[in-house]
Amino acid sequence: MLKEDGKMKVGVLSFQGGVIEHLNHIKALGHTGIKVKKEEDLNDIDAIILPGGESTTIGKLLKMTGLIKPLKEKIESGLPTWGTCAGMILLANEIEGQEEKYLNTMDIKVERNAFGTQIDSFKIHKIIKEVSEENIELVFIRAPYITEVKETVEILCELDNKIVAAKQKNIIATAFHPELTNDLSFLSYFLKSTAEKFK
Repeated sequence: MLKEDGKMKVGVLSFQGGVIEHLNHIKALGHTGIKVKKEEDLNDIDAIILPGGESTTIGKLLKMTGLIKPLKEKIESGLPTWGTCAGMILLANEIEGQEEKYLNTMDIKVERNAFGTQIDSFKIHKIIKEVSEENIELVFIRAPYITEVKETVEILCELDNKIVAAKQKNIIATAFHPELTNDLSFLSYFLKSTAEKFK
């Protein structure tokens, strides 16, 4: 439950990927980051971030640790959730060329590694009006993008007609990595939407 001072406990799924970077950004905004590796870690958080990494590996670890079912239930019951890159793939209810799904909580279809391999990584600056009136640095590393959405999904950002950020109820998904920049505006946007849940 959100404290009176507005401080939050924000979980970061901590199997691999940009865990430390997310935790550092959470701390920079004055909140507490919690590493999430087992079911008990879900009990005392106000929101959760699913970081980048290798979606297949993270998906296997979610199943091996028994975390996938309780995490899915938490998300479906309204836990504010933000998936970056691999996190977007974990949230999707459909993955191009792959029958297996993971959390299956967001009405999106994604394509893995859609922008190419590691050497095709890039960054751009773009205004996302729901997030900030200023340009935000967007970092793409072996990034997916969303190929289809249902009417329940709000598109936040497109790049070359490819959907790279979207929101559905309590869930946000981005193909890019705000945690790999010094810009805290996207995290601020996510936590603001989290705070509004408690009003």
